[in-house]
Amino acid sequence: MFEKLELTRMAQSLAAHAGARMGVIAQNVANADTPGYRARDVADFASVYDSGGSLRATRPGHIGATSERTPPEIIAGGGAEAPNGNDVSLEMEMVKSAAARQDHEMALSIYRATSGVIRASLGKNG
Repeated sequence: MFEKLELTRMAQSLAAHAGARMGVIAQNVANADTPGYRARDVADFASVYDSGGSLRATRPGHIGATSERTPPEIIAGGGAEAPNGNDVSLEMEMVKSAAARQDHEMALSIYRATSGVIRASLGKNG
């Protein structure tokens, strides 16, 4: 039922994007001392969501349309390079981690609010 609503689809995409970004951030932190490792990041949600595919299939018979969004593209994080060639900044990773957590919490809040509105409209306020 919730898959039909664009708002809940967007919240689900935002939560998936935040999860993917946290995974990339975790890899960066894990490799903070690896010589030559380059920090990576995920493109921001707005650009990923806007370019998430050509047409959306609303029926199985649609030609050339996809119902799935492509996973977020991993991009170079960029930063000051250490003498060993590593450019991971733990401070920047902490900032990115906090932003990803906020995105995930926002997605959950949207989903909760939408769920509450639908329950209320069905007369199930329990």
